[in-house]
Amino acid sequence: MTGRVVALHVRTEKHGTPTPVADLVGRVGGGLEGDVHAHRSSRAVLVVDRTTLDALRLAPGDLREEITIQGLPDVTNLPVDSELRIGGVTLRINGPCEPCTHIGELLGVPDREAFRDSLLGRRGALCTVSAVSGPIRVGDPVEVLVRA
Repeated sequence: MTGRVVALHVRTEKHGTPTPVADLVGRVGGGLEGDVHAHRSSRAVLVVDRTTLDALRLAPGDLREEITIQGLPDVTNLPVDSELRIGGVTLRINGPCEPCTHIGELLGVPDREAFRDSLLGRRGALCTVSAVSGPIRVGDPVEVLVRA
């Protein structure tokens, strides 16, 4: 299974606005340099497939994902401990991102609970950086690594 990166975002504060960037550098055991979650060890990086955004008429970064990809619509449901190689960064999947109660509020949707329900099973995968050989750039390939 393969895909590609369509957008990268960072936030410098917890409820801050996502800022688009051209590339990101991973921090092994954590997240992405410059992002508010860079120091976290489990909920460090959120990867969302573009199909979720398109279905909800959202733009990349709206779900507060750091990495928006295309070509892996079921990324949310990849098994725990699977790995994604994205550009020069390898991410270990910690599990699906459960939709938070405040995401609808951040986006200003009229029915926050209905919006949260619409994200169940497709909010993306929460990851931790497991290896770094270079940066992640918009346009980079995304590959699901199969363990032997």
